[in-house]
Amino acid sequence: MFNKKGLILIIFFICVLIAFIASLINGSVNISTAQVLNSIFNIGDASLDETKRQILQNIRLPRTIVAMLVGINLSLSGAILQAVMKNPLADPHIIGISSGAGLFGIFVMLVKGDAGALITPAAFVGAMLAALLIYILAWKDGIRPIRVILAGVAVSAFLGAGISTMLIFYSDKVHSALLWMVGGLSARSWNHVEILYPYTIIGTALTFLGARHLNILQLGDEVAKGLGLRVDLVRTFLTAVAALLAASAVCVVGLLGFVGLIIPHTARLLIGSDYRFLLPAAALLGASVLTISDTFARTMFAPTELPVGILMAMLGAPFFLFLLRKQL
Repeated sequence: MFNKKGLILIIFFICVLIAFIASLINGSVNISTAQVLNSIFNIGDASLDETKRQILQNIRLPRTIVAMLVGINLSLSGAILQAVMKNPLADPHIIGISSGAGLFGIFVMLVKGDAGALITPAAFVGAMLAALLIYILAWKDGIRPIRVILAGVAVSAFLGAGISTMLIFYSDKVHSALLWMVGGLSARSWNHVEILYPYTIIGTALTFLGARHLNILQLGDEVAKGLGLRVDLVRTFLTAVAALLAASAVCVVGLLGFVGLIIPHTARLLIGSDYRFLLPAAALLGASVLTISDTFARTMFAPTELPVGILMAMLGAPFFLFLLRKQL
């Protein structure tokens, strides 16, 4: 069993490498695989001219790294929420956590345009408040999956109205904010990598450390308490980790939806429900899928670039309806 799961993880890792190279070589300017390998890893002798070198190192490479980090963050956040909320439909975007992060993040963005360092902490606070509100609304003699999803949809709609209201009051900044609401990776730079990677490292480490607790939570609250797990404390802590991962992704790429829904389910189908293997599988699969999706979105209608959030919504909405039909 371990060998099979280990093989799947190796395949996912190879997919990450393929997605990474594919993202770097595809675009309006053709750069060969040999040139990419020579420029980044100093392998081979296919050198780049200065223009291509600038495109690769200052445009495509940081954008690709951001795509991978965001894919990891949203996938792990979705995997945590699905276990903690006992809801296979849970996703940071669908249940309103991303909207909470977005409301606070866009407030800082519009009101304090020069306070970029405050966006992620503000988004984290918004995500945690949204999660708390969902819990309060969904709690009635315990948590039931259908109540969580309905409460989440209501909270998401309410917070979305708040975002729209701010856009009306700050109409001179609507264009950039609208692109942020759709979710995209256009013009992402090394500065965005520097903002994102500390949260990815911390959040991923905390998530992996919580794998055993997530496995125990799957057994039910009563069994978990019988095994000595402090269920409420663990659930709150893991929700905070999920909120941190989602908030850091939201502050960099905007309200990018459905990644946290599709990826954990796909990983679970392929590798099983043991979170010791599911979490690294979701992280690797999320990095590769979002990177490939962004590459496809920016080259499909070249030179016009389609935000990857639109493509993920086209893929995720039918997937969500399929899962919803199965649950009901």
